[in-house]
Formats: sequence, C-alpha cells, structure tokens
Amino acid sequence: MIESEENIEVLGARVHNLKNLDVTIPREKLVVITGLSGSGKSSLAFDTIYAEGQRRYIETFSAYARQFLGGLERPDVDKIDGLSPVIAIEQKTTSKSPRSTVGTITEIYDFLRLLFSRGSDAYSYNTGEKMVSYSDEQIKDLILKDFANKKINVLAPVVRSRKGHYRELFEQIAKQGFVKVRTDGAIRDITKGMKLDRYKTHDVEIVIDRLKVTKDQENSKRLMETINTAMYHGDDVLMVIEQESETVRFFSRNLMCPSSGISYPNPEPNNFSFNSPKGACPKCNGIGTLHEVNLKKIIPDTSKSIKNGGLVPHGPQKKNWAFKQLEFIAQRYNFKLSDPIKKIPEEAMQVILYGGKDKFSVDSKTLGVTRDYKIDFEGVVTFIENTYANNDSTSLRRWARDFMDNVICPECKGSRLRKESLYFKVNKKNIAELAAMDIIELTEWFKALPSQLSEKQKQISGEILKEINARLQFLVDVGLTYLSLNRSSKSLSGGEAQRIRLATQIGSQLVGVLYILDEPSIGLHQRDNEKLINSLIQLRDIGNSVIVVEHDKDMIERADHVIDIGPFAGKHGGEIISEGTPEELQQHNTLTAAYLNGKKQIEIPKKRRKGNGKKIVLQGATGNNLKNVSIDLPLGKMIAVTGVSGSGKSTLINETLYPILNAHYFNGVKKPMPYKSIKGLEHSDKVIDINQSPIGRTPRSNPATYTGVFSEIRSLFAKTPEAMIRGYKPGRFSFNVAGGRCETCKGGGLRVIEMNFLPDVYVECETCQGKRFNRETLEIRYKGKSISDVLEMTINEACTFFEHIPKISRKLKTIKNVGLGYITLGQQSTTLSGGEAQRIKLASELSKRDTGNTFYILDEPTTGLHFEDIRVLMEVLNKLVDKGNTVLIIEHNLDVVKMADYIIDIGYEGGRNGGQVVAKGTPEEIIKNDKSYTAKFLKKELGILN
Repeated sequence: MIESEENIEVLGARVHNLKNLDVTIPREKLVVITGLSGSGKSSLAFDTIYAEGQRRYIETFSAYARQFLGGLERPDVDKIDGLSPVIAIEQKTTSKSPRSTVGTITEIYDFLRLLFSRGSDAYSYNTGEKMVSYSDEQIKDLILKDFANKKINVLAPVVRSRKGHYRELFEQIAKQGFVKVRTDGAIRDITKGMKLDRYKTHDVEIVIDRLKVTKDQENSKRLMETINTAMYHGDDVLMVIEQESETVRFFSRNLMCPSSGISYPNPEPNNFSFNSPKGACPKCNGIGTLHEVNLKKIIPDTSKSIKNGGLVPHGPQKKNWAFKQLEFIAQRYNFKLSDPIKKIPEEAMQVILYGGKDKFSVDSKTLGVTRDYKIDFEGVVTFIENTYANNDSTSLRRWARDFMDNVICPECKGSRLRKESLYFKVNKKNIAELAAMDIIELTEWFKALPSQLSEKQKQISGEILKEINARLQFLVDVGLTYLSLNRSSKSLSGGEAQRIRLATQIGSQLVGVLYILDEPSIGLHQRDNEKLINSLIQLRDIGNSVIVVEHDKDMIERADHVIDIGPFAGKHGGEIISEGTPEELQQHNTLTAAYLNGKKQIEIPKKRRKGNGKKIVLQGATGNNLKNVSIDLPLGKMIAVTGVSGSGKSTLINETLYPILNAHYFNGVKKPMPYKSIKGLEHSDKVIDINQSPIGRTPRSNPATYTGVFSEIRSLFAKTPEAMIRGYKPGRFSFNVAGGRCETCKGGGLRVIEMNFLPDVYVECETCQGKRFNRETLEIRYKGKSISDVLEMTINEACTFFEHIPKISRKLKTIKNVGLGYITLGQQSTTLSGGEAQRIKLASELSKRDTGNTFYILDEPTTGLHFEDIRVLMEVLNKLVDKGNTVLIIEHNLDVVKMADYIIDIGYEGGRNGGQVVAKGTPEEIIKNDKSYTAKFLKKELGILN
C-alpha cells in the first residue's frame, strides 16, 4: 500500500487561527484532537478536513447541478491527501420541528410502519372483533354455502350514519337503473322527488339484486355479476340480507368487521405515519397536542362583574365596540354588566363566550318609541382561538396563548394517529404503544416477538425485525436506553442528538468513511461513557477512520492517536504542540499532559461552605419520569445536580424549578411541570439561567452585540472629532442599520448562498471584503483603528486598547475572566462552540452588578472546555458563591462535582427507572452511598486526590 493512503496528510492549514499547520492523521484509527477551548481543534477537524471533503463531494456533481449550489469556498489549506468521504456528526443538527421524533430520525419508526402495514392483524374499533377481508370468489362461495336455497337481497351501502335529505343521490341512483333502496332498515321504491329528513342521521343502501341462491351454473354467474356491481357502488363493501329472517351479513374486499360492517382501507405504511394525511389524527394533524382555551384563565373570579374586569381579555369597562355589544347582550338577557358573573344567565354566557347574532326591539317607556338593537358578537373564546390560529403577529399570538392550555389531543390521546391506525396490532400492541416504550423495554419486546408470530407473519417480518433489532441495539450501545421513539427531537440535548445520529451511522454499516465527531460525550454520565467509546471503536474496527474533538480523559486514554493543539487559545494557539499515542503524550511538557499525568489538577476545596442557613424547598415534582421528588436547595452554596443520562435532572431543574423561579421574580410565561408546593422564594431576589443554546442564530449576532459593549464602542466612535464634523450618530456605526453599513451584504460581511437541499453556505461579500461597513464609515478612526478593525480585535487586545474607558473595559474584562480572551469582538455567534456561547452569557451576567443574593442555574457549563478552562471557570463561579449568591450546576464532570458544597444525585437509572433522589449531601457524604453510580466514580476521583 502507498504510504500516503495509510494516512490523511494535511499540509499548510491556515483556517481561522491555524498557523500553517502540517499534520499526518493515521487512517482507520480512533484519533482524538484535544487542546484548550478555542485553540483550533474545530478549525482543523471541521473547517479544514470536513469542509474540503464536502467541497470535493460537490465537485463530483455535474456543472448543471453545481450552478444551483454555488461555489463552496476552498478551505485555506495547501493540500490534503488520503481523504475519504467525510461525515460530520455535530451537535447542532437536529430538527426543531414538532413532527420530528427519535423514531423518525433513527428510521426505526419507518420499519415499524412497514411491519404494521404488512404483518399486523386488524381489529374493529366498534366490537373489538378481528377484521376479515375476502376476494370476490370467496364471497361467492360463502354466499352459496351459507344461504343455500334461501331468498336474499344483495345491497351496496352508499351512506352510513350521516345527516342529509339525499334527494340528488336518489335521482342519481334511479338514473343508473336501480329501482329500490333500503333507507334506515326499510326497503322502498325510488319515487320522483323522494327525500329524507335532513336533520336526522340515515343509512342508505342500493338494492342491487333479489335472488334465490342455487348452485346451478346460471345462478352462479348471476351472483358473480351482482357481487361485482355491489362492490363497485358500495366502495368495496356489500350487504346480504336474508328475506325471511332479515339477518344481515357484510362482505368486503377491504378489511371489515363481520358484525358492524365498518371497513378499513388495506394498510399501507402511510396509514401509520403521523406526517401523512392518511395516518395523522384529523383533529391535531398528527402533532398529538392542541391549544385549547381555558375558561378559568378568562374568568378567574366569577364573583367579579364584567364592568370591573371579570373578563380578563377585555379588562375593565371601556368605551369601545366590544363593550357596546356586551351592553346589548345584557339588555337582551336582562342583566347588568355590574352584576357578578356567576349571576349572569347561562344562555347569555354562551353568547359572551362563543358568540352569536340576534336582533331585538326594546320599547322606551319615557320616549314612547321602539328601538331596534343588533347583536353581532364573535365571542371571547372564539376570538382568542381565531387570533391564535390565524394571526401573523407573534405578540398577539402570545397574548392569545396566555388564555390557552397545551392539552393532549382528546381524539388520539396524544398518539398522533387516526383511530383506524391504532386498531392494527402485532402481538396485542399497536404502533403508538410501541413508540411510547423506552428503548430497553422495546428491545426486550422485539426479542420475544418471533415466538408470538404465525408462520406467515414470520416470513413477512424476518428482514424487518432484523433491521429494527440492529438499530435498537445501536441506541442501547450509545447509552440512550431511556429515550422512547415518540420523544420529540426538540427536547433532546446536543449530546443526545449527536449520539442518535451516531447510532444511525453505525446502523448504516458504511466502510471506508471518515467520521468527525464534536464532543460526543456531552451529557453522558461516566457509566455510559464506556458504551460510547466502544461504539466508536466498533466504527473503527469495521474499516472507518474516526476523528473525535474531545476533552474527556477516558476518551483520550482509549484513543490510538492523540493530537494536542495549542499552546494557548485564539491567536496564541493553532499549532500542534504534541502528538502520538496517549502514553507518549503524557511524557510531553504540555497543559493536557500535565492534567493527564497528575502534575496539575483541579484542587478539592479545603472545606465546604456552610451557606447562609436559608433554603428553597421544592416538593412533589412529578413531570415526565419524576416520581414525586422533593428537594432542599441550601442557599449561598454551590449545588451540583448529578445522575445518569435520562434520570430526570433537566426535568427537575430546567422544566420545573427554573420556570417557577422565573415566574415568581420576572413574571415568566413558561409553565412549569407539575409540582405540589415551593417554599423559600423570598430568600433570593432573582434567577439567571445560563444554558447551551446559541447566543444568536445569524451571523449578525456576535459577542460585542450580545454583551452590550458594542453600543458603548459606537457611542465612542460617534464622539471622535471627524465623526462630529460629519454629523455621524452612533447608528452610523451599526451594521444593522442603513447608512453606515455596506448595502451589498446589508452589513452582514457575508452573502448567503441558498443550497436548496443542503445547508446554506455563507461567502464573503465582494464589495466590502467582509468589513461590513461602507468606505465613509471606515474613514472614522479612534486611536488609528476603524470600527471594523475594532471588531477584528481579540478580547485580550481590546482590553488593552480600551483600558482607559471603564464602561467598555469592565465588560471586556469579565469576558476575559471566563477564559474567552482569544475570541474576537465581531466573531459571528454561529461560529462559537456551545461552551463558548455559554461562557459569553455568563460573562454578560457577571458584568451586571450582582445583588449577592442571585440564584444562578447552569446546565453543563463544562461543555467544550479543557481541564485548564474548567479551572478558570470554577474560579469565576466560586467568586460568585463567595459573594453570597447560589450557583446550581447540572453536571457530569467530576472535576466540578467534587468542588460542590452540596450534591443532589438523581437516579437510579434513566427513563422510567429514574426520577428519584438517590443521595444528597456533601461529596464526602455522597460517596458513602452504595446505590449511587455517581458515588462510585466520585470515590475514585476523591480517592486519588486524598
């Protein structure tokens, strides 16, 4: 084999902060790229190797196809050799659509649909009997056998339990040559102008033929023709009535209930898809939930009158059209608007809530005249529903949603499917019941399934079951046993979404591919980390190259080859400081090596804080999988919430505790998950949630705009002598406002090329060369730098440049203190890693004057952080707690957990076996607990250091 084909050779990489990097990466090995946050790991893995792989793939398209894709910029690299097809598994790529679920992403749901459409049994939703279907020949044989020598009527059902007079239908039937129909159980002749009562429900059948059943040739032929005609008119269903006893039997080419005659269409995979009109529940359109108006929110207090604001959406009485109409309604139904709502007649309340039209006259005794009034009122409930459904304004829809509850769809009970689809069963389970099981339960169910199937079903489902079992096993292997297939992908964390895509890739069994992963261990407990590493080793063993950008100690130690990029972050990084096997790496004198071989470590605090003696007590939390959990949160301490993935940490903190606190301190609108009570809110005065979501979703958002420092910088530029002479205001220096910005790219510095079926690509604007502003604006300089030059500065440079301007330097210093000195002020938010975005949020909060009584909630703040970055971050958080604030961290990283003053461990497992408090107390108390997985690993961590 040629040498270069055993390695991927990257020569002269200069993307972002990479300093003309040459690197050789062995193929078909597990390679970890590590280094400080911002040192250039992602620039090498994603922006160089993956970007070049993507570009080469697009170059294979025809010139015609490429004209729609636009040109992908070649990464700034001299040469890359030995590159195989590249698949990147990043954290930000799952769909936010409510229709996307774990089942649809992993394709397991597609195989389930196939299994149900080909190998399930149908049951009647009326009687629960097994449905039957016949061919025309079988129907003929059954009639000849069961009705031998009897007189029968053969009918074709055309209307079932529907209202209407059906005059046109009877005319149409008569034109087709039929003379009799059966309406509501009685056979009648069709007469001219015949019609039924339009307000009652009716059954109408056409009488196709009346004959005596005998087995002679003539009769058999006639029967066959009758069956064909009846099937044609009755939409593949016919009825046979014995004339003497009037017993009815149904026959159908489709699936049909033998007693009641209801029939289902023959199942297709679409009938089980909630994204297809054929399968989706017609009421909620396959979403599973509906927004429904809650009358208690409209009228919270029935003792109040309408005049005094008893109808919350209308408020107290004003002079407007709505109240004029309410006054008319009051006159019509003899009550006053000043009466308590509970005394208003029921009939009037129906009109007020659901609307109505009416005309009435009132005799005026004083004037001796009659006045006419006209009520045309939409109704409060109807107005709210229409506003929510049809209005384009976000704020108006939010206003309407305040009076609504998100309720489970009453028709499909949250299963998303239409009624018929739920009565197809395999081994007594319908598809929605299977989608609701968690992965471990589903795996067991499928393993036991073959023994429950008939021979025919085994034959049909053999291949399908093989695919389903393999894919379920991959989900188990990456530690996602607690998810269920109907879990919405919106609710997945970055790490979970990435591991699902990893499971899908392992399932595809491709060979010779280069996989690049971005910190797959995020959100994984140490217990599940082993499974993940084994999955990556399995990918490597079937003949793929795996590159992982990772800080996790276990992952680094299990790699075949490690590349350490540094020595520091940003402009001071971008070089390879050491590479080799994990053992070789530990011999080098680098930061990573020092933490791996124990020369440097994050110290355990000498003593745990006592706190301020006050606490917040949350009782009876039961959201998702929580089993009536009650917790005490001691204030003035650093609290860590730990537990295996899927045990209920996020439900407890992000979905229950945070919305309660946010609603209390800031009138937040998000509804918390169910809980019984909360006490002690008065002991804290605000809550700040710092999570992993991007700080902005467009290239216009950057650290300078997010932290508010850019407004100060613009004001400074507007005060320079040249700007004042020209009359420039701060708005001139904004790239979001016409005037100072480059109009070609509208101040973005980039132009978007839409890629149709691929993600959009951003290319540099050719007019301003990415500077964002026009020539006149760039002529204004402060200390020799234009506004564009300032945006290009790193935080460290800007700290020195603006050191004499306190307003600006204070904000910049907090960004520097959280370890982000290397990022530039104008760096697009879309290029920041999850960990960097979280620390910018943290810096933004820290630059505000703290009250010494704030409750901070951080969700896995160590994401994307090197050991050294974690040390810097913990120093910042410790300073916060030392000032008297409370910091609650959801975390798996033991370096953080061992520094906490108080730990709440949730477990025991993930999913339905989780949702309980396993242990609580200081780290020293936690490690005495035998049942806690966290305790086992924490003991090791504390043991090494004690």
